[in-house]
Amino acid sequence: MLQEMRKYTKSWIANIFLGVLALSFVSWGVGDMVSGRTDTSVAKVGGTVIDRTEFSRDFQNAMKQEGARRGEPTINADEARKLGLGDAVLESKISQTALDNVVKKLGLTVSDAQVVATIQRIPSFSGLTGQFDRRVFLQAIERFGYSEQGFIELMRSDMARAQLSRALEGGFTLPPGYAKYLFAYFFETRAADYIVVEDKALGAIPTPPDATLQTYIKAHADRFSTPEYRDVTYAWLAPSDVMAQIKVTDDQIKQAYTENKGTYVIPEKRDVEQILFSSEAAAKAAYEKASKGTKFEDLTNEKGEKPTAQPALTTADFDAATAKAVFALAKDGITAPQKTPAGGWQIVRVTGITPGVNRTLDQVKEEIRSKLALDGAIAKLTDISNAYTDQSSKGLSLTEAAKAVGMHTGRVQAVDAQGLGPDGKKTAAPDDQEFRELVFRTEAGEEGDPQVTKQNVIYVVSVSGATPPKLKPLDQVREQALAGWTAQERARLLKQKAQQLAAQANKDGSLDGAAKAIGATIQKSPAIPHNFTDDTFGPDVVRAVFQAGPGKAAMGPKAKGGGYVIARVTGIVHPAISEKDPRFLMAARQLGAQAGTSISESYVAEQRDEQKVVYNRKNIDSVQGGEPQ
Repeated sequence: MLQEMRKYTKSWIANIFLGVLALSFVSWGVGDMVSGRTDTSVAKVGGTVIDRTEFSRDFQNAMKQEGARRGEPTINADEARKLGLGDAVLESKISQTALDNVVKKLGLTVSDAQVVATIQRIPSFSGLTGQFDRRVFLQAIERFGYSEQGFIELMRSDMARAQLSRALEGGFTLPPGYAKYLFAYFFETRAADYIVVEDKALGAIPTPPDATLQTYIKAHADRFSTPEYRDVTYAWLAPSDVMAQIKVTDDQIKQAYTENKGTYVIPEKRDVEQILFSSEAAAKAAYEKASKGTKFEDLTNEKGEKPTAQPALTTADFDAATAKAVFALAKDGITAPQKTPAGGWQIVRVTGITPGVNRTLDQVKEEIRSKLALDGAIAKLTDISNAYTDQSSKGLSLTEAAKAVGMHTGRVQAVDAQGLGPDGKKTAAPDDQEFRELVFRTEAGEEGDPQVTKQNVIYVVSVSGATPPKLKPLDQVREQALAGWTAQERARLLKQKAQQLAAQANKDGSLDGAAKAIGATIQKSPAIPHNFTDDTFGPDVVRAVFQAGPGKAAMGPKAKGGGYVIARVTGIVHPAISEKDPRFLMAARQLGAQAGTSISESYVAEQRDEQKVVYNRKNIDSVQGGEPQ
């Protein structure tokens, strides 16, 4: 069961900070929050307004959070709508607001000192010293659209709601008898006799009439329709088209080499393990042990410390003498004791070697020339793109504007999203997925602006018409439709057969008749706990077995290989329960916490009902329809 109350008592944005940040506030004052509410709202809870601006901020932050989870800066509004992200944010905000209203009614308060003390226990606003850094703090909360005072008030609200949560949930304990009953159920195991109803239990599936196939085709129109085709006029220009116009001088190449020398001249690196000693004698003793076969990782110094790993070190990371010794070794070699600059001693083992790279200017000259030429070509394409826009703004058609600035042009009267024409062959349109996506993003009757692809190709498209998908004639797809319908019908009949056999087993009080009807062998299951699974018993079958009474049959899909399992419960075993059993004590605590959570969930739902929630769908849709900022 989800921790719903905790979700509502703590705002999601505060949860982000509490989970990621730790701060040690020196001390700062907590003043009055200045708010500039407007009369625009997305919802009202008991008369309390949830402002459109506030919802928009939280919605944008939620999109950024989902983007971060995917390794992206954010997701767009379309993706957010498909995920139901905006509605989830709003519903959580409504529940929080309902609890805020209760908090105010009860007079629950949180002092400035408590708020500051709580924030002081969070890590994310610390600087390099580990102490609170005001600049880091302000930058962090600004990214989520909060002022300093706004974030403090956010934390104050969270803490006040948490007081209410603790009062509802705190220390809830189930009666011992009820806890034992639930414990016995959760740790119960069952045994069953079972048969497998396989595809061979069915006979041949008769060929259906054409009307049935036609109905099947209509129900699966996406599989049996022609694709959408688009009539598109386009212009394009690639870097290779202007590369010859770019002149790269030797001086430019030399300068690029100098500026990026770290790319071409890389020193040799070594991964090492090193262990430090206070005295030369201790270092020599350890070195002798290693020489006689003691594993380096098992060595210790006078303090009992073991070697530490140091990856990717260059000669600059050592003093001259140690560098010479370390870089003279092969992999797994160990240096003799070396004096450290600090006055101690060390022995070093080489665990890995990354050879250095030293590519001279002459060796990389043409590589750099090509890169600079490409950079120049991309810059020129940008100029051409801007020139196209200027020509287009004068009223020239796509073709006229493109020719005026030297772009290629073309037209395809019918192309689908895969670049194919009605004949199933490749069209003359550019064989580029990004080009095709651009064509199908552009509305019919519109001309788009110049777009640059990941390959730095500029495209401009104008879609003059679209031919919608159309169902193919039955004769053209008969074989495919018959195969699909037959598979669907076979699956339906097999499930129906299994249901009939399960009913027969329950009527007979035995699997004998059902097994005989399909020529199946009755088998015995292993002990089945709630979380059991194997190639036969998947979650659906196990769930059905635990829902069935003693001696009753249940059915579900076979875990692997297709078919259905009919299982008749033959044994139920409950564990012996001792109130001192650690498993029981842990389960009782968890059950009590879950029961407390259920009470919290019910309380939240009750408050929402009592206070009445009024939605402003126009403003909600307006926020969710905008692009992330």
